[in-house]
Amino acid sequence: MGAGNLLYAQSGGPTAVINATAAGVIDAARKHRKAIGKVFAARNGILGALREQLYDLSGFDAKMTRQLRATPGSAFGSCRFKLKGIEDSRAHYERLIEVCRAHDIRYFLYNGGNDSADTANKISQIASQLGYGLHGIGVPKTVDNDLVITDNCPGFGSAAKYTAISMLEASIDVEAMYESSTKVFVLEVMGRHAGWLAAAAGLAGKKADEPPQIILFPEVPFEEANFLAAVKRSVDRNGYCAIAVSEGVRYADGRLLAEAGTRDAFGHAQLGGAGELIAKLVKDKLGYKYHFAVPDYLQRSARHIASKTDDEQAYAVGQAAVQYAAAGMNAVMPTIRRVSGKPYRWTIEPAPLAKIANHEKMMPKNFIRADGYGITAACRNYLEPLIAGEAYPPYANGIPTYLRVPKKFVKRKLAEYSIADK
Repeated sequence: MGAGNLLYAQSGGPTAVINATAAGVIDAARKHRKAIGKVFAARNGILGALREQLYDLSGFDAKMTRQLRATPGSAFGSCRFKLKGIEDSRAHYERLIEVCRAHDIRYFLYNGGNDSADTANKISQIASQLGYGLHGIGVPKTVDNDLVITDNCPGFGSAAKYTAISMLEASIDVEAMYESSTKVFVLEVMGRHAGWLAAAAGLAGKKADEPPQIILFPEVPFEEANFLAAVKRSVDRNGYCAIAVSEGVRYADGRLLAEAGTRDAFGHAQLGGAGELIAKLVKDKLGYKYHFAVPDYLQRSARHIASKTDDEQAYAVGQAAVQYAAAGMNAVMPTIRRVSGKPYRWTIEPAPLAKIANHEKMMPKNFIRADGYGITAACRNYLEPLIAGEAYPPYANGIPTYLRVPKKFVKRKLAEYSIADK
C-alpha cells in the first residue's frame, strides 16, 4: 500500500496518562517513516474526524512530546459520541472514510475504552466494504479497568494510586478527630459496573481494622442491615469508620443506589450521589457525624501523583499500536500481559478488537473478601504493582507545567459536515 498518514483520536473520559499514549504514538511514528507519513490528531475524538478538524503533529519535537507525556486530560480533546451500527450510522462511517481519503490516512488509532474499541472495529469493517485500505487499531484506556483480555488498562493505575492515597490521608485526618467530631468518612469513587477503583482504596491499609474498614463494590449486592452493623462494629473498635463506595453499588434486585434517571451519550445511566446516600443512611440510622467526598474528575486527572508503572504502560501501548499498524495489522488492540507478579514484569501483545468490544471485566470473586467488604491478598498482589513508582510532571513556581495544544487545524479539503443532520 505504500506510505500513508496516520490519524490518532482520543475518546471518552480522559486519564492522567492518556497523553503518554499519544506521546508513544508520535515517537513510534517517527521510527516508521517508510510506512507512515504524517501523524494527525482529531479534535475531540471522532467528532473532529467527522468535522475534518485535524491537528498536524509534525511540529511536535522531542521537548513537546515529553511535555505532552506529562500532561493530564485529553490534550487534543475527547468526546462521548458513540457511532451506532454501520447500517444506522452509515453516513457517519462514509464521511470518516471520505476524510481519510482526502488526507491519505491509512491508519486510524482510536484511544479509549470499550465503546472506542467497538468504533475502531466498525470503522475497519466499513473501510473494507468501501474498498479503502485502512488499518483500524484500538488503543486501551480507562480508569474503570474493565477491558477484557488485557491484564489492566492504562489510566487505571494512576487513578488507583490517587484513590488509595486519598483514602489513607483522609482517614488519618478522621482518626485525629473522631472522639469529638466526625466518626464516619465516605469516599465515592468511579466504577459503573466493576469495583476496581473501589478495591484500590483497600491499598490504604494492610492490617485488620486499618482504613478503609468497609468497601462497597458493584459486584456485591448492598444489604442495609449488614452494612450498618459493620459500620457500628468499626466505630466500636476503632472509634471511626472509613468507607469506600463505588458509584455503581446496587441492591440485590439490580437497582442502583444512585441512578439519576438520565443517560449519557453512550447510553449509560448517569450516576451520582452514592457516597452521600450512604453517609446520610449512617447518620439517620446510627446517628454518627459524617463527611463524604466525591473526587469525580480529580481521581482521573491527578497527573501530579501518577503511577510510574501506569505512565510506562500507557506510553508502551501507544508505541505498540503504531508498530501493529505499520506491520499491516488490522482490527486489533495492544494489550498488557502480566509475565510475573514478583518481580513484576509485563509485555504487550495484540488481541482482536472483536473479542474486546462489548465485553466487560468484573472483579473476580477471589479478589473480594468473604464478608464482601474488603479486598483479599490476591487482589492486593494484583493491584500493588500497578500503582508502583511516581512519574512526577515538571514543576515551575510550585505548579506543574502542562502542555496546551493550540486549536490550529490543517486546511480543510472537504465541505463542512453537520453531525446533527445525520
